Amino acid sequence: MWTFIHEVMELVELTPLRNALVGLPGTSGLSVEQRKRLTIAVELVANPSAVFMDEPTSGLDARAANIVMRVVRNIANGRTIVCTIHQPSIAVFEAFDELLLLKRGGEIIYGGPLGYQSSDMVRYFEAIPGVQPILPSANPATWMLQISTISAEQRLRADLADLYRNSHLAAAINEMVEELSQPKPGMSPLAFESEHAQPLLNQYLIILKKNTIAYWRYPSYNAVRFTFTAIFAVLMGAAFWQFGRDRSTEIAVLQVAASQYLAALIIGFVNSATVQPVIAIERTVFHREKAAGMYASFPYALAQGDVEIPYILVQTIIWAAITYFMMGFELTAGKFFWYLLFTLLTLMYYTFYGLLAVVLSPNLQVSSVASTLFYAIWNLFSGFLVTLPQMPGWWSWYLWLCPVFWSCWGLVCTQLGDVTQTMTLQDGTVTQVDYYIRDHFGFIYAWRGWVILVLLAFVLVFRVGAIVAVTRLSFVKR
Repeated sequence: MWTFIHEVMELVELTPLRNALVGLPGTSGLSVEQRKRLTIAVELVANPSAVFMDEPTSGLDARAANIVMRVVRNIANGRTIVCTIHQPSIAVFEAFDELLLLKRGGEIIYGGPLGYQSSDMVRYFEAIPGVQPILPSANPATWMLQISTISAEQRLRADLADLYRNSHLAAAINEMVEELSQPKPGMSPLAFESEHAQPLLNQYLIILKKNTIAYWRYPSYNAVRFTFTAIFAVLMGAAFWQFGRDRSTEIAVLQVAASQYLAALIIGFVNSATVQPVIAIERTVFHREKAAGMYASFPYALAQGDVEIPYILVQTIIWAAITYFMMGFELTAGKFFWYLLFTLLTLMYYTFYGLLAVVLSPNLQVSSVASTLFYAIWNLFSGFLVTLPQMPGWWSWYLWLCPVFWSCWGLVCTQLGDVTQTMTLQDGTVTQVDYYIRDHFGFIYAWRGWVILVLLAFVLVFRVGAIVAVTRLSFVKR
């Protein structure tokens, strides 16, 4: 396998760039011409007998176009290359063996061999009465386009498509097509057992490995995420320094609850916002590779989310290890585990929501605007600004559908919901911390197991929604 890959790299002249990063178009990495050769190489790895290319020289200068066409000419030995081309130079045009020229509406004007220096094509068109002969040293491609325009047909008072259909050349081509479309005696028609060469499990493992390498080779995304998590954790720990130890007053308890509300909201928002540009870039690659039949949509969508999980776990550990001890929560393994668990689930559903928002939107801008709207709604119905007992009855139902509400429930309840210490309210009355958490917020400590299941359900809904969207929706316009 590796030997074949090296041969492909030699064929498309990519060996000198074997250790280069692809980067982003127009900003870093390979040039436009190098990217086109890389795209060709990716297709050749499957060792196809036929390769279809759509304007491989578009956007290139003359030198770059000649390099790409030299590569195309190299791989044409033993393969069929079907290639659309736009306004080619003489050197590019004469690299082709045969030509299929279509007029507006898809009718064939010419289909057949070009010949040496386009002699066969030129001979065919010059044989049509009234066609102006090609000038010496003229570009055959330019001449061909000039004599086949609608105005040129009107001057000739002829339909070039009709002339071709009734020509001996068309009859010979049709006869050859009919002959080649029939299997040889004793052989069955060409058929494939499945659409893809690998089963779904192998596709998933290969794509997951590819995504893992991509994340490792482009550390800026995760480095920024980890750095922000550490910095914000230190700031949160400093702002709420040892607040978790004081539970004697209502203000002190509300400050502890506020720290968990801010943690669930801000760090989750950052995760959702940072993942969206990454997914938007990857989606462009996905559409190209899916169109080439490299893999199915389902294993790609599954691997796209699964590659995030180890990084979310590391992010959770960084956040919890800093904030838990700086805020002065109880030093018990059980409470620290609850803190880790609810932080992990919060980061997971935020990340998968960001992924879902991108795959449901035609572009990154739309997904960002839509996500901002949901963040504002989740903030309003988080159960902290307006608690569940205080929420008007016609809106209280939405709190149960707001994932941030359940995150606040889990984070606040597991730290304070079982504390029997007495506290003084602002009106001077005395109650227990656990009673206050239940009466003021509506958070019931005994329901913490159900809270985990609800958060897992949000993770699953966003995850499955993203998978379904990737497999069912496509915003590609060509």
